[in-house]
Amino acid sequence: MQEKYIYCIGLMSGTSLDGIDLTYIKMHASSYKDFEILKAETVSYSKEWKIKLQEAVAYSNEELKLLDGAYGELLGKVLNNFLNKNAINNVDFIASHGHTILHQPENGITLQIGNGQIIANRTQQKVVCDFRTQDVQLGGQGAPLVPIGDSLLFAYFDYCLNLGGFANISYEKANQRIAFDICPVNIVLNHYTRIIGLEYDDEGKIASEGKINFLLLEQLNLLSFYQEIPPKSLGLEWVQKNIFPLIDKYENDIPTILRTFIEHTALQIGNIIENEAVILVTGGGAFNTFLMNRIEFYTKTTIKQASKELINYKEALIFALLGLLKVQNKVNCLQSVTGAKKDHSSGEIFYPKK
Repeated sequence: MQEKYIYCIGLMSGTSLDGIDLTYIKMHASSYKDFEILKAETVSYSKEWKIKLQEAVAYSNEELKLLDGAYGELLGKVLNNFLNKNAINNVDFIASHGHTILHQPENGITLQIGNGQIIANRTQQKVVCDFRTQDVQLGGQGAPLVPIGDSLLFAYFDYCLNLGGFANISYEKANQRIAFDICPVNIVLNHYTRIIGLEYDDEGKIASEGKINFLLLEQLNLLSFYQEIPPKSLGLEWVQKNIFPLIDKYENDIPTILRTFIEHTALQIGNIIENEAVILVTGGGAFNTFLMNRIEFYTKTTIKQASKELINYKEALIFALLGLLKVQNKVNCLQSVTGAKKDHSSGEIFYPKK
């Protein structure tokens, strides 16, 4: 590792299945705010991989083990293509979030596939991964993990709001970082746009033409998760059990579903954010103009648009930081955020074998 700056790759796959985000980062080894995203891209999933990742929640343990290896091979291939295409030959480590298949912290279960040893072997690079398991073993939610990055890199914002598969938020309160999942977002919206042959609702145009089903909206807002006190987190299993059946019971018109769910999302976010705050919004949902307008309505705040690069790659950037903190044996998981027994340095480090 160089004396002053480190060079690393952050790798992230979100629950909304947009693709694999890769960032090549230059970051000061101690003054973390001094960073630069040198290269970044998103690699889309093939149709076959999307189906595998959508269905894996129902896989057996043996099938999950095989999938973990196969996904590690895929990530290794994607990384090598990224390294070669961009002529990158200076890498201190790769930090990989993997892809979340199971997240049931209340049962002591969390699983992010993408075998770290396979990635290390295929790329011949040091790999840091499996950031959630240790936290769950320490009684935590294993999520969200991004808030320590919010604290170290973006402390000048009152709130850091990410609109990915789920909406999650982090902020300072009583000299502690507080963070939690607010509600589902793209994992639900994209599920229903796929029914009509679209990967997503561009700028929320379809939703903006729909009507609100107020009975459905009321039932969504009554879900018990919203009354729970943080720390708390959500997973695909919760959405499949609680959201999809509820929507399908009350509505089948896609524009109405999208319109109603955006109202639900914006209202839940508005319940958290205080008026006239300075908010950093990232994740794919930041490009949903209609959703952003409804969030501004409920928060009574004008949200300044972040750079496209930061919107798309903030999570991959922060996983690179989490990897650096792990390599340095520094805290990268906060008790105040996850509810674990203590702050700790989470993750596993794998070294390449020939």
